Amino acid sequence: MNNPFDYTPDAACDKAFRELTLRIETLKKSDRPEDISLCSELEGGKMLGVLIAEDAVGERHTLYAFSGQLGDTGFHHPDFVGPVFDYLYPDGHFKTKEADISRQNAEIFRFEKGPLSDIRREYESAKERLDAEVAALKEKYRLSKQERDAKRKSGSVDESELTAMIRRSQFEKAELHRLKKKMTADLVPYEVRLKEAEAELESMKEKRRSDSEALQKWLFDSFMLLNARGESRSLSEIFAETPLKIPPSGAGECCAPKLLQNAYIQGLTPIAIAEYWYGQSKGGELRIHGHHYPACRGKCLPVLTWMLQGLDIEPPLDSESRYIAHKDPEIIFENQWFCVVDKPSGMLSVPGKGSAVSVQEWLQGKYGPDRKVTMVHRLDQDTSGLLIASFGQLPYKLLQTMFAMRQIKKTYIAVLEGDYKSKDIPRSGRIELPLSPDWLDRPRQRVDMKEGKEAVTAYEFMEAKEGRSRVTFHPLTGRTHQLRVHAASEMGLGMPIIGDRLYGMNVGKAPDRLLLHAHKIEFNFPIDVQNYSFESPVPF
Repeated sequence: MNNPFDYTPDAACDKAFRELTLRIETLKKSDRPEDISLCSELEGGKMLGVLIAEDAVGERHTLYAFSGQLGDTGFHHPDFVGPVFDYLYPDGHFKTKEADISRQNAEIFRFEKGPLSDIRREYESAKERLDAEVAALKEKYRLSKQERDAKRKSGSVDESELTAMIRRSQFEKAELHRLKKKMTADLVPYEVRLKEAEAELESMKEKRRSDSEALQKWLFDSFMLLNARGESRSLSEIFAETPLKIPPSGAGECCAPKLLQNAYIQGLTPIAIAEYWYGQSKGGELRIHGHHYPACRGKCLPVLTWMLQGLDIEPPLDSESRYIAHKDPEIIFENQWFCVVDKPSGMLSVPGKGSAVSVQEWLQGKYGPDRKVTMVHRLDQDTSGLLIASFGQLPYKLLQTMFAMRQIKKTYIAVLEGDYKSKDIPRSGRIELPLSPDWLDRPRQRVDMKEGKEAVTAYEFMEAKEGRSRVTFHPLTGRTHQLRVHAASEMGLGMPIIGDRLYGMNVGKAPDRLLLHAHKIEFNFPIDVQNYSFESPVPF
C-alpha cells in the first residue's frame, strides 16, 4: 500500500473520489433537510478519505470516510464508514459525563455572577466606606497640622502652647491609628465571607477539572485501534511513547484511522489510500478543493505508525533519493567575513534528519574546521538561489541584526499557477498575512490573523501566459514558507507556486522542483562600509 504521509494517489482512489463528488453534487439538488445540511457542511471544508481494499478472494471494495464529525449525524452517515470509537451515544458514559460537566459549568457561572459577585461587591463597598472615613480624618488632621505649623513659624507660641500642640499631634496620630485598626477589624467579616466564597469557587473548578481529565482519560483508554496483525492498542498507549505523551484532541478521528479500522474489522486488506479536501479552506489553513493531501503528522503519525504494522507499505516519496540536489552549490563571492552561495533546488540549507549533505555541511567541508561557518539565513529545500554564510561570530551577529532590521533586500522570482490578469489581481502590491505553524501538521504554516507573526511581502508580476504568472517577490519579513503561503492563500494571491508539494495543486503534473528562486540579494556591510549586490540566474 502507498505511504499515507507522502504519495501520488492510485488511479482507483482518484476514480472513487470523483464518483463520491458526483454523488455529493446530486445531493445538492435534494430538498431533504439532512442532505442540505450535509452539503452545506462539506462546502464549508472537510477532508474526505478513500480506501481501496481486497477481501479474501481478491474482490476489491471501496470505503469512504470523513474527518471528525459531520453535522447532526455525528460520526455516522450511510455513504461513509463509522468511527473507530463512537462516544456520542445519547445515554452513554461520555455524553452523560459531558452533560454533568456542562451542568458544573453552568453552576460555576451562576455562582460567579450571583453569590460571589454579591459578596465581593459587599466587601468592596465596606472597604470603600471605611477608606473614606480614614481619608476624611486624615484630611481633618492635615489641616490641623497645617494650622500648628503656621503658628510655629509666626514665632508667637509660648512654651505651654507648644506643649499643647505636641499633645494634640500625638492625639491625632493615635486617633488615626485607632481608626485604621477599627477599619481592619470591621473588614474581617467581609474578608472571611469573600475568602470562603472564593475557596468554594476554586473547589467547584477543581472538581470540574478533575472530572474533565477523568473523562478525557476514559476516552483515550477506550479508543482502541487495530493494526493489520489484529493487535489492539488504546490511544493512551500509542501516545505514551511519543513526546506529546497525551493524545491531542481529535486523535483517531481523521479519515485514515477510520478507514483502516473498518477494513480490519471486515477482514479486508488495504491496498491504496488517499485523502482529499472538499470545499473551502478554513481556519487559516491552505487547502484546495479536490486536491489530495498527506495524513497529518501531529495526530496521525503515531496512530498510523501503529495501525499500519503488518502491512507492506511503500517508502515515502519525499525521500532523499527523490528530492536530492542534482548538483553542488556554487560559491559566487567570499571575503574574510562572509560568503554568498548559490544553492541548488533539493539541497537543505542546514543539516536535517537524513544523511543528505546540507549547504552548511558542504561549506564546512570546503573551508575546514578552522573557519567557523554559520548560515545567516535559510531557504526551503526545494527553493534554489542565494544564501549568505558568515565566518565567525561578529559578522554572523551583524548580518542577523541586518536581516531583523530589514536592511538586507531580497528578490525572489517565482512562477505561479494561474493568470493574474484573468483573476483581476493588481500588477503590483503588498501582502500582509500573519503566519503561525500548524502544530498538528508540521511543517505546514497557516494564516493566523489573531496570534500569527507579522509577515509582509511586496510583489510585482512580470508576465502571464499559458495559465501561469511570473512574479517578483520582495519579502520584508522572513517567516517560514512566507512566499509559498502568501502566493497560495486566497487572502493573498490565490495562486500557488508551481511545484509546491505542501500548498500547491496538480503535483503529479508539476515539475520535480518548486519554481521559486532567490534571485538577488543586496546590502551595505557595516564593517567595510561597502555596498554589495549579488545575482543568480533564474534556472526556470
